[in-house]
Amino acid sequence: MEKWKVFVMVMMVSLFTFTVGGEEDGVTYDGRSLLIHGQRKLLFSGSIHYPRSTPKMWPDLIGKAKEGGLDVIQTYVFWNLHEPQPGQYDFSGRYDLVRFIKEIQAQGLYVCLRIGPFIESEWTYGGFPFWLHDVPGIVYRTDNEPFKFYMQNFTTKIVNMMKAEGLYASQGGPIILSQIENEYQNVERSFGVGGPQYVQWAAKMALSLDTGVPWVMCKQTDAPHPVINTCNGMRCGETFPGPNSPNKPKLWTEDWTSFYQVYGGLPYIRSAQDIAFHVTLFIARNGSYVNYYMYHGGTNFGRTASAYVITAYYDQAPLDEYGLLRQPKWGHLRELHAAIKSCSSTLLQGVQSNFSLGKLQEGYVFEEENEGCVAFLINNDGVNNTNVQFRNKTFELLPKSISILPDCQNVTFNTANVNTTSNTRIYFNRQNFSSIDDWEKFEDVIPNFDDTTLRSNTLLEQMNTTKDKSDYLWYTTRFEYNLSCSEPTFVVESRAHVAHAFVNTTYIGAYLEKRFAGLRNVELQCSKQESLSLTNSTWGYQVGLLGEKSQVYREQNSSDTEWTPLENITTQMLVWYKSTFETPEGDDPVALDLSSMGKGEVWVNGESIGRYWILFHDSKGNPSQSMYHVPRSFLKDKSENVLVLVDEGGGNPLAITLNTVVVANFHQTKSNLLSFPSFA
Repeated sequence: MEKWKVFVMVMMVSLFTFTVGGEEDGVTYDGRSLLIHGQRKLLFSGSIHYPRSTPKMWPDLIGKAKEGGLDVIQTYVFWNLHEPQPGQYDFSGRYDLVRFIKEIQAQGLYVCLRIGPFIESEWTYGGFPFWLHDVPGIVYRTDNEPFKFYMQNFTTKIVNMMKAEGLYASQGGPIILSQIENEYQNVERSFGVGGPQYVQWAAKMALSLDTGVPWVMCKQTDAPHPVINTCNGMRCGETFPGPNSPNKPKLWTEDWTSFYQVYGGLPYIRSAQDIAFHVTLFIARNGSYVNYYMYHGGTNFGRTASAYVITAYYDQAPLDEYGLLRQPKWGHLRELHAAIKSCSSTLLQGVQSNFSLGKLQEGYVFEEENEGCVAFLINNDGVNNTNVQFRNKTFELLPKSISILPDCQNVTFNTANVNTTSNTRIYFNRQNFSSIDDWEKFEDVIPNFDDTTLRSNTLLEQMNTTKDKSDYLWYTTRFEYNLSCSEPTFVVESRAHVAHAFVNTTYIGAYLEKRFAGLRNVELQCSKQESLSLTNSTWGYQVGLLGEKSQVYREQNSSDTEWTPLENITTQMLVWYKSTFETPEGDDPVALDLSSMGKGEVWVNGESIGRYWILFHDSKGNPSQSMYHVPRSFLKDKSENVLVLVDEGGGNPLAITLNTVVVANFHQTKSNLLSFPSFA
């Protein structure tokens, strides 16, 4: 016993309770954990964003999260969806936040509501409605009165809506945490004295709303008391210095299960073993709340994805874009949750000690006075198996792993030992669109300078001009050619994703840039010595495409559009294509294979399933995304569905296919797939 005293460092935690509601009817916290209705809680949470799925999908997603061992569903609140114009609100359909929270409550889980209202989330404008841009004198996310006015208005709107529905835990509802702002410390210094002042104001404003549950600020070490500062990242067990007060619990609001993907990029694959290791390390080091970002990523429908982000969001999460289990990630984490919950009482009540087990090995023990003992044996060596001695027994630790001993004697879980069988997604072709007779087309109109009503002697910034009504802005001018060379070159500085150039309605090429704000400079060049600048010419502007203005993707408008037979595939730019298809039988998810298309957007029965950019290849020469999710709730039961695409060029709709999606274990894919009923 004397030998152990050399290595043991006892970690005593001072426990002071902060009360935000009545202790028996609200949520409180101390230096160890959240207390819900007076009971300490060790909680596993998962992010599922309601507008990135559909109401029909919500029960299944939440049910699978619960089955996977989660206690909490965490979601952002999406300001630009809910308040598209000042004082005009939308909480219908996929935006029905109350319905989403009540479904979580019905399945017996808690909610963490991240109001923001800045959310980032790889969402257009970080969740800010575009109209904020035009508020006089506004400066976002600092000690600025116009911004604070609208931020407080929206935050208050959401809190009052939750209160009216009785959804806070202090009212008997499921919401146990709220978040104000989001990762603000990343930009705080750039605002000078206005940054810290804004943090103080945001915290005070949130607390004044009297929700009866704690507020958090993630990645905000200066979060004012009693707001809890939390960690975001992949390795918070290693990187998080802890809360800024010993009276606050250690919470992890974003454990990234993979990473978002951009066009031209490859998916980030984070292993189940790596996630499990860092979650267990966080718990061993007194963490008491872990949220997986994302648990289900879902789909960036319409034009909601931020610049260059693909339509599928965090598809490598434990529940993939379609809501199917991604194994072994889902199953391995489920086993981890069960192992930790089996000893959560001791973890929350016991005294923690930390000791060395070797050069790269260490242990954590939680012990209660009379009974209860939990041990975590950690091997930080990423290459070698290691034998360690603990309490007169030898334990073999796998490389880069943690063994959990709920009774300090027997290993019930090792983070690197995966027992769940891996699975893979399989797509079944249900319909080809290969016949030219299946399609009609509508060629969008290239605007003529004389037909434009908005004119300027400078190149206007795109966002200011479109007001986010479209991805497209036409810049058109006319000029007299007086250069000596017969084949001059257009030199274009563009801040668009892609700038397409036409001369006398003839397409001459595209310019790819990695920014987005429209044209900055245009000139016609024979040589560096001889050029014609068009930058300060008189330019005419048209916002959007004619097909967008006419909403040709909506059935009720289709008859007013001059659709013509496809006849043949040409190189014509900006073409709308229309076809129909039957709803596949069964309940399996549905996806369109758009690998033959170029760049554009796709609608099914008037619902946009997102942007596509097939021609932007990754480092392996493949599109970053070719399969596009069509939620079952977008489809009709007993009549034909209408498919409409707008393609900027290079697309061949005759190779599009409609598919259903299933998952199967790897060993099953080698056998007769038709033996699986859901494949029939």
